[in-house]
Amino acid sequence: MKRVAVRGLWLAFLTVAAGAQAQQPAREVYRCPGNPVLYTDALSAKEARDKGCRTLEGAPITVVQSIKPRPAAAGTPVPPNGARPGGERVDPNDQRARDSDARRILEGELRREEERLAEMRKEFNNGEPERQGDERNYQKYLDRVADMKAAIARKEADIAAIKRELSKLPQ
Repeated sequence: MKRVAVRGLWLAFLTVAAGAQAQQPAREVYRCPGNPVLYTDALSAKEARDKGCRTLEGAPITVVQSIKPRPAAAGTPVPPNGARPGGERVDPNDQRARDSDARRILEGELRREEERLAEMRKEFNNGEPERQGDERNYQKYLDRVADMKAAIARKEADIAAIKRELSKLPQ
């Protein structure tokens, strides 16, 4: 008898709870512009209108919790950008070797880029390159000339950047 009464009470409680949930007024959810975009239900209609927020209707909103990063082990601090911990310096001979390798690589790249620029300028022919067979339409020719001019400008900028990098390296 006692079990029947407890079950009846639970059934009545669940019915009342479900009815109360169904009768709660649905709050409007607003999407407010900005960086980052704000989704909120804490604004009144007037506040939302003043801020330029729009109502979201029928669109469920999912909130995803981010995972907190694990702290580094106490004995091994993680140095930024691969730097050595404790201000430890690189051996001067190793650094000179690295610098000479970097200089050699950049000089080779500079030489290749300058050769390619010379080829491009020769093909460009002072703004009047030879017309190709598929360029019966004069506009196609003009487009190719404009593309060549832009490519030469990019190549010159690349060469200038390589020269700047070389100037930063010790002799």
